[in-house]
Amino acid sequence: MNQLFFGDNLDVLRESIKDESVDLVYLDPPFNSNRDYNQIFKAPDGSNSHAQIEAFDDTWHWGDEAELEFDEIIHSGNTDIADLIDAFSHFLGKNDLLAYLVMMANRLMELHRVLKPTGTLYLHCDSNASHYLKLVLDAVFNVSGYTNEIIWKRTSAHGDTAQGATHLGRSHDSILLYKKSDAATWNPIYTEHSPEYVKSHYPHTEVETGRRYGLFDITGPGGAAKGNPSYEIFGVTKYWRYSKVKMDEKIASGKVIQPSPGSIPREKRYLDESGGVPLGDVWTDISPINSQAQERLGYPTQKPLALLERIISVSTNPGDTVLDPFCGCGTAVDAAQKLGRQWIGIDITHLAISLIEKRLKDRYKGIPFEIHGTPKDLEGAQNLAERDKFQFEWWACSLVDAVPFKGKKKGADSGIDGVIYFSDAENGDAVNRRIIVSVKGGGNPNVSMIRDLKGTMEREGAPIGIFVTLTEPTKPMKEEAAKSGFYHGGNGKDYHRVQILTIAELLEHHKRPEFPDMTMGSISFKKAKPQKVKDGEMTPLF
Repeated sequence: MNQLFFGDNLDVLRESIKDESVDLVYLDPPFNSNRDYNQIFKAPDGSNSHAQIEAFDDTWHWGDEAELEFDEIIHSGNTDIADLIDAFSHFLGKNDLLAYLVMMANRLMELHRVLKPTGTLYLHCDSNASHYLKLVLDAVFNVSGYTNEIIWKRTSAHGDTAQGATHLGRSHDSILLYKKSDAATWNPIYTEHSPEYVKSHYPHTEVETGRRYGLFDITGPGGAAKGNPSYEIFGVTKYWRYSKVKMDEKIASGKVIQPSPGSIPREKRYLDESGGVPLGDVWTDISPINSQAQERLGYPTQKPLALLERIISVSTNPGDTVLDPFCGCGTAVDAAQKLGRQWIGIDITHLAISLIEKRLKDRYKGIPFEIHGTPKDLEGAQNLAERDKFQFEWWACSLVDAVPFKGKKKGADSGIDGVIYFSDAENGDAVNRRIIVSVKGGGNPNVSMIRDLKGTMEREGAPIGIFVTLTEPTKPMKEEAAKSGFYHGGNGKDYHRVQILTIAELLEHHKRPEFPDMTMGSISFKKAKPQKVKDGEMTPLF
């Protein structure tokens, strides 16, 4: 069964993923670029809303957790990685960069463990730490495991010179490719010849068939010293690259011709039989996700589906298992599902897990998969609320399809935990409105919380407010909500302005937020385009 895990990928790998059970690992971890990546959701009018969530904190700090993982590596028994990390600690000092490398080293050792002997790992990174990560991978996989550094041109080299930058435009990412053994799965991919190459190498057109062809040299480079045979064809004696038997076969089939009397015979090759150009390690033909891309979900580090389809196609076969331990918005698991592979995704935020769940259900109707680590019942919800207030709030927002509003480092509580956008009709026109969501996971809810929600609604100009509570609301709370009256929708129906929903009701699907919507559903999140290609088929990559 395909599986999503919420939690620290180090814990999930150690507790839930068996030795040598995975065929391909793709990871696109934070790049240690010393800035926070914020999940920015677009309001329906296209502007950035105030709903910003840290999808992950892309700045790693040296602290107790880093110290603990550093000690684990030193005593892991893997002397290569222990010596390397110890050397890094002397060279770099115990700082943020070392914290990042320690975190990656621990996880890369676990990823090596779960890979089959036929497995491959692709690590997506940029120039900030790629040189250090390559050394870490050399220590984990052995130097012989290194196969390629793929250069993916993700943007034009416009740079930031206008802002005073004194460096060349940074326009590419690196993808480090390591094989666990020489038996690793490898499926060559070919790209199309450029128009310039076709024009210069296949300049002729066969009158009878209309097929393009070119005439290629068949003399043996290096002559006798390279073991090439010498014989005569069409009155010309040379060292040839084919044996006499094979040459006679090609002549009989019309594949070897003499362009003019006395000239050196050449081989006739058709363009449609050339197979294309073997895929190299510089990829310029896959564009990044731009603001107009249909597959764009609003996730800041989202990678194009075609990039992951290419990687998965090269290094796996149908039915193989793909693992993404930093799965973000789920492009790797989406590509794996599309190509008929099994998949495992891991992420440390409920935001990512809920986004992937929605993406997969939008794209693949009725797709079965398991989600681990997210609450399945009231007891699980209570446990999450006690462990992590903010993760509980993000998860509760996902139950009502709300965009989480409050970042985990935000200071004062604004009274808003989530926002639901909906489209209504007003005087014959469509208008976008928003619903304020307030989540309470601890303590005893009371009537003042409903009054606070009403005050927030008034301040924000929101026609509807949703109060999501882990515990049962009191009678005064229900009465205060009822006093708020109704919102009259453009469809002629009335909706309670303040709606109280319990976690138990949402988990059991007994109640849902009620509001008018001309689009037949919340417009808070961009809907992933349904997949029309059958599983196992691949859309053109070039």
